[in-house]
Amino acid sequence: MASGQTLIPFTPQMGEPPASAYATLDTRNGHLVADFDDTTDEALVFKAIMPQNYAATTGVTVYIHYAMSSATANAAGWQVAFERTSDSIQDIDADGFAAVQSVSVTVPATSGHVDITSIAFTQGAQMDSVVAGDGFRLKINRDADGSAVTDSATGDAELWAIEVRET
Repeated sequence: MASGQTLIPFTPQMGEPPASAYATLDTRNGHLVADFDDTTDEALVFKAIMPQNYAATTGVTVYIHYAMSSATANAAGWQVAFERTSDSIQDIDADGFAAVQSVSVTVPATSGHVDITSIAFTQGAQMDSVVAGDGFRLKINRDADGSAVTDSATGDAELWAIEVRET
C-alpha cells in the first residue's frame, strides 16, 4: 500500500465503551457523534483487523475528525493507543495497550466546525507491533484533565470519525 492511503475508517457507532469513563453517543443535526466530556477523561475503543495490504514499514497516522459542542477557543487534548490482539498475543480478559501518543490542538473558532488533527505512530512499540492481518484495538481518549497534554476547551468534544492511514 502506498504512503498516505486509508487503511481503516472508524465512525462513532463502531466505538465500544471501556469499563468506565466512556464517551457517549449523541447527535448533532442528525450527525452521530461521540461526546467526550471537558472535565473527566473519557474514552472509546475501536476494534479491527489490520488490512493485508498494510506494508508495516513506517507506521500509521491516526486522523481525528471532531467538532466542539460549544468551545470556540483554547485547546483540546487527545490520546490514542494501540493494542494488538492477534493469535495468542493478548488475553482479552485484560487490557494491554501500548503507551499513548498525544496531541493538543487549538479548537475551531466556530462551534460545530469539524477539525482534523493527527497523531503519527512509528511501526513497532508505538503500535504494539501490529502488522497486516493482526486484530487490534484502538483506544481514543480526551485528556480533559490535561495530565499529558493541554486541554483547556470547555464543553464536549464531539468525535465525528477516525481515519487510520499508512504513513
